[in-house]
Amino acid sequence: MKKIISTPNAPKALGPYNQAIHEPKLGLVFTSGQIGLDPQTNQMAGSDIKTQTHQVFANLKAVLSAAGCGFEQVIKSTIFLKDMNDFTAVNEIYAEHFVKDFPARSTVEVARLPKDALVEIEMIASV
Repeated sequence: MKKIISTPNAPKALGPYNQAIHEPKLGLVFTSGQIGLDPQTNQMAGSDIKTQTHQVFANLKAVLSAAGCGFEQVIKSTIFLKDMNDFTAVNEIYAEHFVKDFPARSTVEVARLPKDALVEIEMIASV
């Protein structure tokens, strides 16, 4: 039976979904995509890619922590970028959180993200 993961340390869902789902039979946590919203203000943390990416990772850290795991258990991540020219900046911040035993990853450019965010990241982690 799936378990809903929710924490006040990450932004509330913007629609009919949860911050993450833990599937105990599989031993996996599936996060919803996180954008650079500050959970205290529900406003975008900044207008530049680096500030938004740092906030995305803070949000993901909070969600993973609420599920009982962390970045070291992430097995797959997907990055959605509004502009692929931001790949290098996002990759530098990504490398601050993953220094060895890297997860599998996909990065795609999209036309638009919620709240006109510049980046959104979702993850799958083992628990």
